[in-house]
Amino acid sequence: MTRLAQTLGLTEFQTEIVATVRQFVDKEVIPTAQELEHSDTYPQAIVDQMKDMGLFGLMIPEEYGGLGESLLTYALCVEELARGWMSVSGVINTHFIVAYMIRQHGTDAQKQKFLPRMATGETRGAFSMSEPELGSDVAAIRTRAVKQPDGDYVINGQKMWLTNGGSSTLVAALVRTDEGADKPHRNLTAFLVEKPTGFGEVVPGLTIPGKLDKLGYKGIDTTELIFDGYRASADDVLGGVTGQGFFQMMDGVEVGRVNVSARACGVGIRAFELAVRYAQQRETFGKPIAEHQAVAFQLAEMATKVEAAHLMMVNAARLKDSGERNDVAAGMAKYLASEFCSEVTQQSFRIHGGYGYSKEYEIERLMRDAPFLLIGEGTSEIQKNIISKRLLSDYQV
Repeated sequence: MTRLAQTLGLTEFQTEIVATVRQFVDKEVIPTAQELEHSDTYPQAIVDQMKDMGLFGLMIPEEYGGLGESLLTYALCVEELARGWMSVSGVINTHFIVAYMIRQHGTDAQKQKFLPRMATGETRGAFSMSEPELGSDVAAIRTRAVKQPDGDYVINGQKMWLTNGGSSTLVAALVRTDEGADKPHRNLTAFLVEKPTGFGEVVPGLTIPGKLDKLGYKGIDTTELIFDGYRASADDVLGGVTGQGFFQMMDGVEVGRVNVSARACGVGIRAFELAVRYAQQRETFGKPIAEHQAVAFQLAEMATKVEAAHLMMVNAARLKDSGERNDVAAGMAKYLASEFCSEVTQQSFRIHGGYGYSKEYEIERLMRDAPFLLIGEGTSEIQKNIISKRLLSDYQV
């Protein structure tokens, strides 16, 4: 049990779930993560066990077969999963963003159709917003859905950075529709796109070209998604109303930012655990390096950063659960946790010395995973932009 990053005020059930996930990570994830990550192998056996544990239904309401737990419970489980291997936590991140969006904004028919299957993991969600030349300018989306005389839509365009693109069976994709609104973001619509797993032209007009080769975040598939004359029905529009996609997606992104914060906390915790253990085993000048003040002070800094990031992540999750606006809290948590995670992993790497550069040591993997958290669900600069706008509004003179 980690001594850092404890969370006060949990129910007995929450405590039990988090403890179960922690034991699962220690027993099943950490021992196999290095081999799977270095071979870029999808962790199917781990995913199957996560299904059996009910993790895919964690936040889905009980009436649809889920556990009906809070975002906080989910975030604490993600923290534990990322502590074992960040890619494992990524398997359920996009799944829960999509499930949350359907729960909050879907029609009754969409909820009945998708949520029970998502709760069991039979249907797996992916989230598609970015495009090759888009970056953080969501309002500039080019992928377009054009309404046909029969009421269907034909979609053309290219989406990018689709986590779980090949392994998912349901994609929430944000595209442009002709709503005639004067503001670009009011011309965006979220479509629910069903598809089989795999690569190539998976259904007529929809192609998943293949896995993108990445620095880290391996084992999990990150892909493009190409629409070329793909036909979607009016029933595939999330919530049944076009022009609402931007707001629906941003609501989901707040869940995603809490998730990325939790992942950063998990990676940071693991980096600290590795450093504090190694520092007590490695000796120089006749004593463990942990007894050298230069190293001891780094451990103190790392622990403080881990604790601060965890507290901000928990606060952002609890705000979202309360129904209060949490865009600033989520932005602050994501910004701080990802930056601190990067710093803590680098400090751990330095404490390991030359061994940290070896693929035999776990810190090497964390060093490649941590940078993703600086850009996933919006870069640090985007978070600072969100935070500063709200601050200037709240403190207007």
